[in-house]
Amino acid sequence: MNARAKIKPRSPPKQERAQATYDLLLDVAGELLGEVGIERISTNMICARAGLTPPALYRYFKDKYAVLEALGQRLMTKQNDVLEAWIARHVDQGVDALRDNIEELMRETAAVTRPEPGAVWILRALHATPQLAHIRLESHRYVTDRLVEAYARNLPDADRDELWQELRLTVELGFAADEMLYEETRVSPDAIFRLTARMLRGDQS
Repeated sequence: MNARAKIKPRSPPKQERAQATYDLLLDVAGELLGEVGIERISTNMICARAGLTPPALYRYFKDKYAVLEALGQRLMTKQNDVLEAWIARHVDQGVDALRDNIEELMRETAAVTRPEPGAVWILRALHATPQLAHIRLESHRYVTDRLVEAYARNLPDADRDELWQELRLTVELGFAADEMLYEETRVSPDAIFRLTARMLRGDQS
């Protein structure tokens, strides 16, 4: 399969019962991803754990990569919803409010990420699997675009291209700091959120 090709998952179901089955498959897949890893997880394994037949899974997903893509999209959507609520709270208060509340955004994003079944393994899959990398990239670009709109609303004369590049780096550093907390046991989450926010704000002390 071409590493650049995007998987096109079927649309999530609209009926309540079908949605429950869809969510169950994703929850189980997230749990299994943490237990067996990206290479070993399979659609048969997901079905067995969920108590469903393979045809039930194939109604929604073409293969295991489509399942993993849906997991990634679900997590990114939850993170992006946090961003939208954060922007709505602070954008009318100006650039300083956006800048001063970066730590709040990081903490709230982490708060919706951690309860997600297999969250750390989903994040790793989005980094390590060529077929899935576009999900993370598109989500981080979306976050950057929304931040640029929020900042530019208060900085009408700013160079948008330069602002986009600065905020794109900020987005990447923020997510990287949070992901580090899943592995590094010698740091305090509170300290990392505080220090990273300080760096992103450009504070000198």
